[in-house]
Amino acid sequence: MANESLIPVVVNGAAGKMGREVIKAVSQSEDMTLLGAIDRNPEYLGQDAGEVAGCGAVEIPILNDLQATLVLATQEKVQGVMVDFTHPKGVYDNVRAAIAYGVRPVVGTTGLSPEQIQDLAEFAEKASTGALIIPNFSIGMVLLQQAAIQASQHYDHVEIIELHHNQKADAPSGTAIKTAQMLAGLGKTYNPPAVKETEKLPGARGGLADDNIRIHSIRLPGLIAHQEVIFGSPGETYTLRHDTSDRNCYMPGVLLAIRKVTQLKSLVYGLEKILSND
Repeated sequence: MANESLIPVVVNGAAGKMGREVIKAVSQSEDMTLLGAIDRNPEYLGQDAGEVAGCGAVEIPILNDLQATLVLATQEKVQGVMVDFTHPKGVYDNVRAAIAYGVRPVVGTTGLSPEQIQDLAEFAEKASTGALIIPNFSIGMVLLQQAAIQASQHYDHVEIIELHHNQKADAPSGTAIKTAQMLAGLGKTYNPPAVKETEKLPGARGGLADDNIRIHSIRLPGLIAHQEVIFGSPGETYTLRHDTSDRNCYMPGVLLAIRKVTQLKSLVYGLEKILSND
């Protein structure tokens, strides 16, 4: 059977924990084909991406040349997609390279600055190339953020705690920043001071986001990804919490993003933007 209608997918960061899950999901999807697997870890170079991911051989070796693989993707009859789960230091260049080659990026790597996201949005707009930057692919997290927006109408005090594994390079998480941005865009300033605070240890009160929202980051082995949004008022607290126990919970969101990005002509930020149009 010809595969001319399948979406070609390049997975960047293929040997990482999220990359392996994406390899499995794409390989098992009926409307996608794994075109390339990229990783900079020399331990895995040349190995079959499916065997590294634990889903059996897929006859796609893990390489470390992203640009050569992007060139290969441009030769497909269906426009290719690059899924990026790499490192904050390299993700900006990865996304620019993908857009330059006409390959649509779906980005799960966090750590991009607002200025970098704006630059990538302008670049994608000029190239008429779809791009998705998704701080969190969990549908449950989208529901938490929507509930937080509803709660913010009734509470003036809120703080965010995010907890991740100790191999996460950036803090706070992109999800926590996104949550704070969503709450900050509602036209109110939170946490009016009750006393003059003094930090005996710098950073003890967490990082200060827009509209006086504080974010606290925890990094420990044994965690995957977790977030709490805690609202308070006299006599009560209201806590919203999302816990991840297995990374495969992100895969429905990743596969949806791969399908949706092929329909876009510009950059979109946030899973909720494509869920609302699903």
